[in-house]
Amino acid sequence: MTRVWFRQWRQHKAFRIAAPSWSGSAYDDLERYLAELGETAAQPAADADDDALAEAATNLWRARRKLAQGNDGQGKQAARYLRTCAGALAAAGLTVQDHDGEPFHAGRSVDVLLYSDDPEVTVETVVETVRPAVYHHDRRIQTAQVIVAVPAGSKNSTGSDSSDSSDSEDSHA
Repeated sequence: MTRVWFRQWRQHKAFRIAAPSWSGSAYDDLERYLAELGETAAQPAADADDDALAEAATNLWRARRKLAQGNDGQGKQAARYLRTCAGALAAAGLTVQDHDGEPFHAGRSVDVLLYSDDPEVTVETVVETVRPAVYHHDRRIQTAQVIVAVPAGSKNSTGSDSSDSSDSEDSHA
């Protein structure tokens, strides 16, 4: 309240605005609400929430892949729970993008963990997604990590760790 009072008193008397005429509990409640609103607005961006969402989505993605590999009776019920969870996260604006089998080009916004020679491919191809890309309301909160197969004898087949993190973002579904 003192800041508002000071702003009024530093102005010429003709331009001062009189304080509201309410008093009592209504005015005290308004002060409390404004203070709470100021505290909420002053809180930092939700980067920690983004990290938690990305981790949850990644673990959900890994569990779905593991269940898809095995065929046991209890796996069907677990898969149903995972589908329900994935639907809830999608409704909250979370999108998980898997890159397996997609052609790779240098402009992709992914981290390449490994380039490996593969005589069966004719163009650079993502053979495995180690960690998927995660988007929250069309904003990337996690960059994908992939393994890329290159045609045998290609100049990119160094066999050592390297990464490509350009600023362009992929389209995601």
